[in-house]
Amino acid sequence: MMKRITLFLVLLTAITSQAQIRVGSKAILPYEQTFGETELKLNGAGLREMLWIDLYAGGLYLTNKTKDPKEVLEADETMAIKLNIVSGFVTQSKMIKAVKEVFEKATFGNTKPLQDRINKFIGFFSEPIVRNDIFDLVYIKDVGVKAYKNDKELGLIEGRDFKYALFKIWLGDEPASESLKNGMLGLQ
Repeated sequence: MMKRITLFLVLLTAITSQAQIRVGSKAILPYEQTFGETELKLNGAGLREMLWIDLYAGGLYLTNKTKDPKEVLEADETMAIKLNIVSGFVTQSKMIKAVKEVFEKATFGNTKPLQDRINKFIGFFSEPIVRNDIFDLVYIKDVGVKAYKNDKELGLIEGRDFKYALFKIWLGDEPASESLKNGMLGLQ
């Protein structure tokens, strides 16, 4: 009986470990994620680092893998970015400041058409952010971006143009982190 239990635990561990990927030393992301009725697969993952400190792991989830960032930005299909906070240096105030700066950069300073939606998005960070928080930014085809924190829905931002600007933060020509972009595109 004990041998069967041990065998079961070994198999269960093997199955569970195959369903996830370790990113850096602290983050674990699933290989597959289902949002609504759409099953997405991990396209790639990487770390956002600053001064040799891991801040968060990011994973890009798509229905079909690609290494082309423009294809992801232009696509009108369900996709997601998962952010796993791995450092206490990522705080609520720093996240809000960073979001403002990166939207400014992603829109080449022309945030006016998106400003109300950016403000709504910033409102999603109204609670403290701590290590091991997980954010899912899910673009749902023909609907918009649903944001989740630790599996709790924060809200919806309508529009494909918002999705484009949001995803451009990580996948644009001047991303928040080149190494994270390359990781999400499966280039590393």
